[in-house]
Amino acid sequence: MQQKKTLVIGASENPERYSNKAIHMLRGHNHEVVAIGNREGQVEDVTFGKDKTAFEGINTVTLYINPQRQPEYYDYILSLKPERIIFNPGTENAELEAMAEAKGIQPVEACTLVLLTTGQY
Repeated sequence: MQQKKTLVIGASENPERYSNKAIHMLRGHNHEVVAIGNREGQVEDVTFGKDKTAFEGINTVTLYINPQRQPEYYDYILSLKPERIIFNPGTENAELEAMAEAKGIQPVEACTLVLLTTGQY
């Protein structure tokens, strides 16, 4: 399986959160993971904060923030030029999906955990 550097937006140290589960599962599948959260934290070997760091080589952005909070991330996400953006359940956003498509970025409405579990990531 090709390793895909992934940015998790909405990262949390809370093990009940799906973003936390996604970081664990992505690392378990040997994907390089970087993350941004509402506060500083760490999950496995992934440390994160609130800064919109200009990460290099991002293949996938996976969203764990609701559509109302996404506009402040639009320019940032698009500037990273990922191959795809995964809109996990509850994060679907037609506006950002259209903006991504216009830039040649594939929007995917899916669950990162399911994609990893079924080998479709």
